[in-house]
Amino acid sequence: MSTHIEAKPGEIAETVLMPGDPLRAKWIAETFLQDPFCYNNVRGMLGYTGIFEGKRISVQGSGMGIPSAMIYYHELIKDYGVKNIIRVGSAGSYQKDVKIRDIVLAMAASTTSGINNARFVNCDYSPTASFELLLAAASYAKQRGIDIKAGNVLSADEFYEDDPNDYRLWANYGVLCVEMEAAGLYTVAAKYDIRALAILTISDSLVTGQHTSSEERESTFREMIDIALHTT
Repeated sequence: MSTHIEAKPGEIAETVLMPGDPLRAKWIAETFLQDPFCYNNVRGMLGYTGIFEGKRISVQGSGMGIPSAMIYYHELIKDYGVKNIIRVGSAGSYQKDVKIRDIVLAMAASTTSGINNARFVNCDYSPTASFELLLAAASYAKQRGIDIKAGNVLSADEFYEDDPNDYRLWANYGVLCVEMEAAGLYTVAAKYDIRALAILTISDSLVTGQHTSSEERESTFREMIDIALHTT
């Protein structure tokens, strides 16, 4: 057991899919995995392990935001030997051509978080995805005829910003969308030399104001999960 995960040694697979929402983790496990069992319920942050096409896969909720998620990334890697972490989450579009339900592969993650300022004083560290996972995800999507976008995303600390037009600066520099965890994942993965990728489904658009419901975000992002499960 670690501080926040009660799994026994060997109960967590080397590859973990990580949504922010623990109920989405439950839905993924029960929908896509054979014989899933729940290994964690500490703080309600559900985690499951099951079988997908003959491979052991785990699914673990991370909570919202970099500080919460980094706790789980750290413990999965250091205490349970996880080698591949794939974030599967929702995001808000910053671009006209990134539409509701589009899938985005985060090549790199800019951030408004100060999480790396203490590590790299007066410098800007640019956390990036694992090229191997990125290539595998893009190749599988192409084989399946699934359209994807790939590029820089923003991992924001705030969900509700004072100025609703702040996103335009990021958009002008080519950032595709905003979410809340990828920069933390890529930083921890680099530190411990494991592979990481964030695959995101657009749930709302800051450009058009369109959005999906919480129920849709929980249970309908099937293409994103399909890509993630076939990436490792």
